[in-house]
Amino acid sequence: MIVARSLLIVSVLICYIQPQSSPQYSGGSPASRSLTADDIVREMVTHDRVRLQVLLSFEGRRYYTLDYSGFPGKRHAEMVVNVSYRAPNTKQFAIISQSGSGWLVDHVLKKLLESEEKGAREHESIDLTPENYDFSLVGRDTSSTGSAYVLAVEPKAKNKYLYRGKVWVDGTDFAITRIEAQPAVNPSFWTKKSEFRHTYTKVGDFWLPLENYSISSLRLGGRAVLTIKYADYRITRAQSQSGRLPVSSPRVSSQTRE
Repeated sequence: MIVARSLLIVSVLICYIQPQSSPQYSGGSPASRSLTADDIVREMVTHDRVRLQVLLSFEGRRYYTLDYSGFPGKRHAEMVVNVSYRAPNTKQFAIISQSGSGWLVDHVLKKLLESEEKGAREHESIDLTPENYDFSLVGRDTSSTGSAYVLAVEPKAKNKYLYRGKVWVDGTDFAITRIEAQPAVNPSFWTKKSEFRHTYTKVGDFWLPLENYSISSLRLGGRAVLTIKYADYRITRAQSQSGRLPVSSPRVSSQTRE
């Protein structure tokens, strides 16, 4: 039971990351304006509302890898899952394959899928919004995806599904491109420290998860590492205001696998 609880703590934060939209921004280029943290968050919320209107559905594939080392020994498990999202808040999963420790698969990885299905229906209380977080602007960053604002986030409530840390917000699309944080509340005595990193990739007009990496140190000296990689996105958009029919994007692979 110690291993089960600890691994679930490592993993549970990945369950509620919602896809971010990136419609064209009409307020001028970020370089031409000096934005405050409130301005950036306001743009984030506005663009997310557009996503809810535009993104009808998406399908994709995930590759889960889970490694535990500590008492009573080392354990490894993998699982491949197809995911289907339907607006506004429905997710369904189909397990394609599983290998390694059956105990980890049944008691951790499958529990993650169950939690995510539930979390998709209850996302408002854990979304990255001013209702749930305080924001402060700590800098700018430039990467291969372009310029981004870096915000420090602090949860307003004690909730094991909220987190504190930093988020990267694309300077043009105002979508989340990266998160580095730790749980706001330690949900178990057995976990000493947990950290996670999420990265996103742009698929068409949307920023969707690319990779999640979570690591947890346990009080008994063990360690749990969970990696989830995302691939093969297929997106269906709503009909635009111009009257054009919804467009179903071609198959896009955000992760190359042999």
